[in-house]
Amino acid sequence: MENTVIDTHEVSRVYDEKTVPVYAVNGVHIHIERGEFTALVGPSGSGKTTVLNMIGGLDRPTSGYVEVNGVNISTLSNKELVNFRLNNIGFVFQSYNLIPVLTASENIEFILLLQGCPKTERQQRVKELLEQVGLEDKANKRPAELSGGQQQRVAVARALASKPQFVLADEPTANLDTASASNLLDVMAQLNKEENMTFLFSTHDQRVIDRAKRVITLQDGKVVSDFRR
Repeated sequence: MENTVIDTHEVSRVYDEKTVPVYAVNGVHIHIERGEFTALVGPSGSGKTTVLNMIGGLDRPTSGYVEVNGVNISTLSNKELVNFRLNNIGFVFQSYNLIPVLTASENIEFILLLQGCPKTERQQRVKELLEQVGLEDKANKRPAELSGGQQQRVAVARALASKPQFVLADEPTANLDTASASNLLDVMAQLNKEENMTFLFSTHDQRVIDRAKRVITLQDGKVVSDFRR
């Protein structure tokens, strides 16, 4: 279907296959359409991050396969996967993963450099993104000069720089205080509403769960509930 951006086809991830198999994920099928704002929830060890990593091509399923925008990413070579991620998937991590020696602008621009985007276009895109996340006055600040909430907003801007099909956010609010988390969620909810940007969160945070339009619960590597608001 043309609105489908993510489809996991009975994916499993098994560790220690040759001794005692441990299923981190066991036969998960998740279908995400464009414009969804979805939280993947469950206790520690339920498989949330593993599912997110397989969808993002950071890990490969032991069985089953993942389709992103109709492309079976499980069959791509490592080089093809790197290029596909660069052009189709935005990532936001709990630890921000910003490059310490680069400014906020340079961190965002880095993805566009990798894509070979012309300088004038890069600069305009970075300017627009900083305005979107409310950090136009922090363009020349390095990560160490920004608060946790500000760093995470730079990370969101970087994730959006390549105009990805969707954004995967792994515990994006875990290190943030209430005000910073609320501001970050406001930014992402606005992007979801105004630009129809698709977000998939892995989270324990009730603040994220309360904002989600859809909540998928994992337990012991399996989907045990899936509901939309």
